[in-house]
Amino acid sequence: MTERSAVPTLIVDDEPLARAGLRHLLQEIDWIRCVGEAADGPAAIEAIHRLQPELVLLDVQMPGYSGIDVLRQLPLPAPRIIFTTAHAEHAVAAFELGALDYLLKPFGATRLAAALDRVRASLGEPLPPALDRYGEMLANGPMQRLFVRNGRSIQPVAVADIQWFEAVGDYVVAHTASGEHILHLALSRLEARLDPQRFARIHRAHLINLGHLARFRRELDGRLMAVLHSGVELPVSKSKAHIFRELAR
Repeated sequence: MTERSAVPTLIVDDEPLARAGLRHLLQEIDWIRCVGEAADGPAAIEAIHRLQPELVLLDVQMPGYSGIDVLRQLPLPAPRIIFTTAHAEHAVAAFELGALDYLLKPFGATRLAAALDRVRASLGEPLPPALDRYGEMLANGPMQRLFVRNGRSIQPVAVADIQWFEAVGDYVVAHTASGEHILHLALSRLEARLDPQRFARIHRAHLINLGHLARFRRELDGRLMAVLHSGVELPVSKSKAHIFRELAR
């Protein structure tokens, strides 16, 4: 492969040793051409605009400006993204944000090669599925699907099939008829990307799909419960009860 036809690639990491290690590994890949490096988020955005890389190896955690912040400011169509991170919990978030793959530090040549195989498989597609996910997550319109981890694979889940979302600590559980899926993002952030005509926050920990709501029921003690078609009953908080009380029966 000639240098001109090689994939221009940008390395973004705040650690000099990490950048040097990646640069060394990429030198062994004949279809990759490293066009530059960036040590922080603002420099990464500037370099992406200036160098127009097709692939960015992007560190998730950088002081003051994360890899996610970088993604939010990229124009579409965006370059292909491989996240690098020292924290396994960022894996699903990486796919939700449109990364083709993620590399869990420390990683070696074999794991990098596997990630790059996914990049090579996507070359030539005008809008790879991962970039479709990226655009869907960052666009202004409501999300129509989420991407969740199922064992070692990533699968799409239609938002319409999710009965309710539940905040559990630092993550969210999406409940469907077929099972539960863990999402590594805040419930408030998720709520902002869902259609408010279809989803309602009934409690600080619960966001329900109104398409799966059977009714609201008022308890003898005055509490309000949301009853789903599946039979699941979820409490409505006092601060939200006045919104739904007229619908109770």
